[in-house]
Order: sequence, then structure tokens, then C-alpha cells
Amino acid sequence: MHDDDFEHEHYYEQGDPTEMALATGELVRLTTVGIDVGSSTSHLMFSVLFLKRQGEALSSRYVVVLREVAYRSPVLLTPYTPDNMIDARKLGDFVHESYYAAGLKPKEVDSGAIILTGEALKRENARAIAETIAGESGRFVCATAGHNLEAVLAAHGSGAAALSYQTGQTILNVDVGGGTTKLALIHDGEIVGTAAVNVGGRLVARDGEGRLVRIEPAARLVAEELGIQLELGSHPEPHLFEKLAGKLAEVLVEVVQLSAAGHHHHHGHDHNGDGHHHDELSPLAGELMLTPRLHSHHNVDAITFSGGVSEFLYEREDRDFGDLGRHLADAVRRRIAGGELPAPLEQSGERIRATAIGASQFTVQVSGNTIAVSKPKLLPIHNLPVVHPRLPRGESVQPLAIAQAIRQAYQRLDLVPGEQRIALALTWNGTPSYESLYNLAAGIKRGLEPGLAAGHPLVVVFNSDCANNIGHILRDDLQVTNDVISIDGIELKEFDFIDIGEVIQPAMAVPVVVKSLVFPALSAQHGEILD
Repeated sequence: MHDDDFEHEHYYEQGDPTEMALATGELVRLTTVGIDVGSSTSHLMFSVLFLKRQGEALSSRYVVVLREVAYRSPVLLTPYTPDNMIDARKLGDFVHESYYAAGLKPKEVDSGAIILTGEALKRENARAIAETIAGESGRFVCATAGHNLEAVLAAHGSGAAALSYQTGQTILNVDVGGGTTKLALIHDGEIVGTAAVNVGGRLVARDGEGRLVRIEPAARLVAEELGIQLELGSHPEPHLFEKLAGKLAEVLVEVVQLSAAGHHHHHGHDHNGDGHHHDELSPLAGELMLTPRLHSHHNVDAITFSGGVSEFLYEREDRDFGDLGRHLADAVRRRIAGGELPAPLEQSGERIRATAIGASQFTVQVSGNTIAVSKPKLLPIHNLPVVHPRLPRGESVQPLAIAQAIRQAYQRLDLVPGEQRIALALTWNGTPSYESLYNLAAGIKRGLEPGLAAGHPLVVVFNSDCANNIGHILRDDLQVTNDVISIDGIELKEFDFIDIGEVIQPAMAVPVVVKSLVFPALSAQHGEILD
């Protein structure tokens, strides 16, 4: 850290300015860990964050000024038990070894995030995994990422979102993992669409003796199309992996072309030579899609790849893990060389570690004097996922439209309404007339119905000062019987998790710790991202 990161009013005779700043609370140091458990690989990344208090006395908001990677664990092939469940005990051991290698004890880590993705979610013991690893779970954010959220995490973690923001380009990030490929369409740094397809490097795998030990359902579909039978424990026929990978690469490129082509046809001619026009997928690709298809409303300027298979694609890795990874990358590379990508290939930064990359960043904010908390005993609350609806613009606030926006926000995060407690974050800049506040409150009540029915407290966080009024309207006029925690003056966005601390007397303020998943603000020097 350089002295000039801080403005000094005093010159201390002795002592390091960093130490002084830490001692006075001007600077806070946090050690965080990101743990990514995927269907094929798992790894950890420890970071040290320095947060600096922002100048204004009343807003004691801290922001991250420096983030250093303290330790990257080796990448582990995710362990499975014989009955095909993820082996939580082995994973736990790996995590402990990684702490040891990083020279850290669990209690020295201030916070962290465990992100379960892909197959890891399907396994019945996803919860067990999270709990085994997060013995300290109070301090951990545990995010289970479904296909859409995973696509977003990869787009940010890989650096593709930052690249799009810096260059103003529209980028399609293609994250090719072990079981699935996630696509994210990024326009000016913002993710405008996501999709996932069941193409990955570990849909089949063989053991040291060359016998098939893993065959995922998607691999059977592809084999069927090729007229090949797959049997566990058998020795595969020669070139089986190349053939499967070839077909998967064809599907992947087809989906990429469709996602980038969107509604306007860049090419009138038929690209694949198989009679399929751009806006319809072949039957196999259709069957392998895991989400609705993605359409771009913008011309795609560049395509970036991340995920484990991209390590082979960008030629950083050449070991064979007994799976399709290398073959799939080769087959995709051949298609790229043949000019089949709808836009040029670019590099974005992090590849296999894209999902785990910074599983946590923090800001600490304080919500001030217009809060409404129906029962102070409810606080503190930890790790509420933030649901951030995109409110319709303009002055008129229609309860139905707000409820609809809330439901869509749940969907983007792969959350099921009513299943867990959440915090609703609203960025609202309308005129605070009683009528518009009442409509806003009515929309909130309607959009959060499943959660209210489940008895959860209604937690709502505003950027502007209307928390107190909204809190009262919800309880008094709209007869919400659940507890209401309504706070304001806090800026939140999607993928944040928040802790709301106890009410501080006599100031009647509550501290709010905001933990953002993943997205480091990238430095302006392009060289740094591209290393």
C-alpha cells in the first residue's frame, strides 16, 4: 500500500501510516475466502481486503480500496462417493488443508462465500456440503447458484463484464464447465441475458484403467444421436471421446451462433449447411438446453470463454483428466479456426477460477434516522440475499407492475419465493406523495406474498428516505401482521447479501454490512486484467 492512498492531516513521527489507519478505524482489514464447489472441480481463493472509511462524518460507509489475493488453492477434482453423491467429508478435508496451506485458521477468516454450482446443487447433500465447510456458517454467505446466477457469476468473475464496460462492447461470455455451459450476454458492462446448455467436459469420465466411471444423462443423449451405446464399467470403443466431444462442440457452437444472432439475421445464408435456419435449434441442441434460449438485441462484438474447458481452449492446460475436457476444447478450437464463431474471440482474464474469484467484497453502511423496525429483538439478522426488482420508470407506481418486477427479480436469482428470508432492495426516486408511497407498499406486499405466508419478516431496504413511511403504511394501512424491518439510505444491488445489526441507541441507527458476491472493480490498466 502506498502512503498516497490516504490523505494525511497529521504526520506521525513514527509508525506506519497503514497501522495508524487500522488503529483508528479509518481502515479496516478483512480476510475473506471464496469456495467454489462445482460438478467437476472445486477450489478456494483467499483474499485480503482493505476497506477505507469514506470522508463524510455521518455516512460511515467503508469501501474496498485494495484487494490482494493471499492464496489460491490447487484445483481439486470434486470427490464423489460410490453412490454418486458429492463426498462432503473429503471436500471438508480439502478445505482444511487449503486453510493450512494458506497459513490461516478458520477463526482468522472474517467472512467468505461458498458457491455451489451445477451438479453440486442437484446432489441431495448440497446442504450437507455447505454445512460441513462452513462450520463458521454465521460468517459465511452460502450461495447456491442455479444456471442463470451461475452465468452471471462467471461473466463477472472472468472479467468479461469489466471488459464490456471498459470497451463499450457487447460481449457473449461462454463459461464451459464440467456439466454445463453458461452463456451471458453483456452490454456496456451490464448482463442483459443468460442461458445454459448441458454441454461440459465431464459428462463422461474414465478411471486409470480406462473404464467408464461416469456417464451423465446428457452424454447418453449425444451417444444415442451418434448410434453409440455407453455402459458404466466398460472400456469405451476407440475414438469415443473424440466423437462425443465433436458432437458437443457442434451443439455448443450452434447455441452460441443463435445467442449472438438474436432477432436480426446477420447472415442470410444457412451456416450449418443442415437446413436449420438461425432462429431454430437442431433437435439435439433443443434437448440439451437447460433454460429458455437467449436472444441478443445487440450485435455481439466479441466472444470470451471461461470455465475449466477454456483453460485448454486458450492453451494453458494440456493434461488429460480422463474426461472430455481436452477433446471438447480441441473440437471447439477447430470450429473457431473454421470461422464459425459469429464474432472474434477475445481473452477476458480469469478462466477456471471465474466463479470463485472474489467470493466476497464488503461495504459497511449505516441506516439513519428514518427507519421502522417493528421488533428490535429480531436484529441482528445475517446473510439475507438481496432481491432487487427493476422498477418501472416514471412517476406512476402500479402495485401490479411492482409485484411483477419482484417476481422477475426472484427468478433472475433462481430463488423460489417464500422459501427463504430475503431483503427487498428498492431504488426508488419518485415523489414521496402518500398515494405513490401507498401504491409502492401495496406492490411490495403483493410481490412478497409467498414470504409473508411463510411467516418471514418483511425486510425492505431503500436508497432514499422513505423507510419510515413505508414501514407504517405496510403495518397500519395494509395490515401486514408479519414483522417489518424497513431501513433506508443504503445502496444495494443484486447478488449482495446483507447483515443488519442491532439498533444503536440513542442514534436509532442500524449498521448494515453489505457483502457483494464476486465483482471486483477492475483497475483501469488493461494490462492487469489480461496478465
